[in-house]
Amino acid sequence: MSNVLTGFFRWVCRLGLGGIFLYSGYVKLRSPLEFAAAVAGYQLLPAGAIYPVARYFPYLEVALGLLLLLGWRLRTWGVAASALILFFIAIMALTHLRGIEADCGCFGAGEKISGLTLARDSLLLVPALFLAWGHRLRRRGQSCVPAA
Repeated sequence: MSNVLTGFFRWVCRLGLGGIFLYSGYVKLRSPLEFAAAVAGYQLLPAGAIYPVARYFPYLEVALGLLLLLGWRLRTWGVAASALILFFIAIMALTHLRGIEADCGCFGAGEKISGLTLARDSLLLVPALFLAWGHRLRRRGQSCVPAA
């Protein structure tokens, strides 16, 4: 992959993921009770932990979104985004496999966990992984270029 193409794809991944995390966190901060209901629907946390998670977790998403948009230490924040998306996929898949009809809570209320939400989050993992480990593609590409 050429350096220009790699750089452009990194820029698209950074802005896309940063915007998604920023928007997702903003929606949850705007409606913490709706997000708390979504968190409760997963049936994974004790009752006393639901509201604190729903109240403070969106700040993590907003911070991650801002850090991705800034472009500072992209590998670090790409790893963090990859881990967070994998966490989301795991808890949604676990809830779905348990037969629980819960709201995803990803972008507000009203979206049930389904194969589609799992596929969407799985697709979001691709740019996050590229930000985390895409530098290895560039190194391989550079080592294959003959010296002039």
